[in-house]
Formats: sequence, C-alpha cells, structure tokens
Amino acid sequence: MAQQGYVDNSSFQDFGFDENSSRIKHPVVTFFHLIFKSLALIVYLLCSLFNDSFIGNFVFVTLLLSLDFWTTKNITGRIMVGLRWWNYINDDGVSVWKFEARNGESAKNLSTTEIRIFWTGLIVAPGLWVLFFLTALFSFKFSWLILVVIGLTLSTSNLLGYLRCKMGKSDDSVTNVMSGMANQYMQKRMMQNLMGVFKPTPPPTAQTNLTV
Repeated sequence: MAQQGYVDNSSFQDFGFDENSSRIKHPVVTFFHLIFKSLALIVYLLCSLFNDSFIGNFVFVTLLLSLDFWTTKNITGRIMVGLRWWNYINDDGVSVWKFEARNGESAKNLSTTEIRIFWTGLIVAPGLWVLFFLTALFSFKFSWLILVVIGLTLSTSNLLGYLRCKMGKSDDSVTNVMSGMANQYMQKRMMQNLMGVFKPTPPPTAQTNLTV
C-alpha cells in the first residue's frame, strides 16, 4: 500500500536563482538534462552499425537511460523548473510518495528558457521511445523491444511524476506503479552493470580434436 502527498516545503524555495529572464542560467545542468536522453536515443539507433554485440549495446543504452532517469529526477527538475518528487519507506513499511513545487516569488526566479527546454526534453523522449516501440514491434525485433520498453518506462515515469508536481495532484495509481517500477529497475540494473564491469571475463576454452 502506498501513500501519496503533495508538499510545498518552505525549505525548497531558494536555489540561488537570479531575476527571471529568458537566458539560460544553468548551462551545465541544462546540458546534462539533454545529453543522456540524446545519447540513449542515438546509441539505440546507431549501435548496430558499429557493434554487433547485442548484450554490450543493451547494457550501454540501459546505463544511459538509468543515468538520465536519476539526473532528471534528482537534479535537473529541481533546478530548472523548481519541482521535485521522490519515494521512501516509512517506519510502518509503507511506500510514501512526496511531491514538492516552488511557488510565489521563488517560482518567478526560474528561467523561462530552461523551463521550455526541460519540458521539451521530458515530453519528446517518451514520444520517440513510443515510435521505436512500434518500429521494433512491426519489424519483429523482439529482443530490442525489451530495451525499448525499458526506455519508455523510465522516461514516462519521470514525465508523469513531474506532471503531478506541476498540477498538484496527490493521487495517481498509474504514476505510482510506473515510478515504482522505474526506481526498482534503475537501482537493480545499475548495480548489475557495475558488477559486470569488475567481473573477469573467462578465458576461451580450447578445443581438442580427437581422432580414432
């Protein structure tokens, strides 16, 4: 059972923004908001041209998707649009969802350009993964379909989470399910990827030809 909450925390009001303008005030943050999304999409499209290893391509794209999910959820949304959502387990073992949004004078300090870039990237990425899903489905590339579903789940869960922050809604079972799946999968996949990096590769087994 999960509990949801929409919180407007007074401690969540000032991140050092200057006066509101159309200029990009946080270029590094804006860059990382777009780079992992773009790389995941580009690598998915072009990886088969440069690398025949499906497992290697799968792991690399998944790692990019996980980095994008974590960065967007914990950093770029907080700084670029003044929104934040997260989940934790309370003392009773209940999953609690929290949503925060800046308001009043604090919200006026946000950059309008960064807001447009944030929402554009957040909306375009799931749309492209939907397109890739249909392409993989109708071309019968079922192995790649798994990877597309992962990308669609992670990108859509962030989109739904931030939409709830924006609209101030505190109850959405679809978002709860997708966000929970995304969180659990991201943590599990990143751990597996890290363990795979340090796992030694077994030497090839020599073949012996026996003649009678």
